Amino acid sequence: MEQDAINSLVLEGSVDPNLSVWGLFLEADIVVQAVMVMLILASFWSWAIIFEKVLRMRRLKERAGQFEEAFWSGGSLDDLYDRLDNRPPDPMASVFVSAMREWRRSSARGISGGADIKASLQQRIERVMEIALGREMERLERHMTFLASVGSAAPFIGLFGTVWGIMNAFTSIAAAKNTSLAVVAPGIAEALFATALGLVAAIPAVIGYNKLSNDLGRYAGRLEAFAGEFGAILSRKLDEKA
Repeated sequence: MEQDAINSLVLEGSVDPNLSVWGLFLEADIVVQAVMVMLILASFWSWAIIFEKVLRMRRLKERAGQFEEAFWSGGSLDDLYDRLDNRPPDPMASVFVSAMREWRRSSARGISGGADIKASLQQRIERVMEIALGREMERLERHMTFLASVGSAAPFIGLFGTVWGIMNAFTSIAAAKNTSLAVVAPGIAEALFATALGLVAAIPAVIGYNKLSNDLGRYAGRLEAFAGEFGAILSRKLDEKA
């Protein structure tokens, strides 16, 4: 009985903290809760972007390999264009279709005249391939800015939640005039949880952004190499018509 009374006196005025993840969220200040929700949503959206782009880049690489195999197989480029004209399945095919479309329009009007006219046609073909390549890469790079923003801003947003939570925790401690660990710990834990969420959102976003940027850069180089090779082929065809 005496020991129970002592324990009752020691625990009197203290709190019974719930240090589970859900408990930390529920006990946090409304501002800290808003920061946590923001970071959780940013983390989920970042993972969705990363998974979607990784799978998409894998499909595009496979389709680019299939297209290059068909392109360099020695078959008719006109037949390949007829198969792909309505719906190019990948960016490389779109670059090819845009160039062939301009080539056919000029061929229908008849490619004749001096070197200036043929040089103008070659410049137009290179220009339409450049536009098609830029348009396709812009689509592939969509949402990459979000990953970069989360990677750079999430730790600071989490830190803001931590500073705000610690400020409120010390204010509550001063009002309660009780500095026992049982009183201090929950408020500090809630504040630090915001920083943890900031890192949870930022680290995958940074890694995913760097990985995807590298993949997109290599894929853009592959498209540029194809556009240069195809432009050289059409240039030779123009020379043959001289």
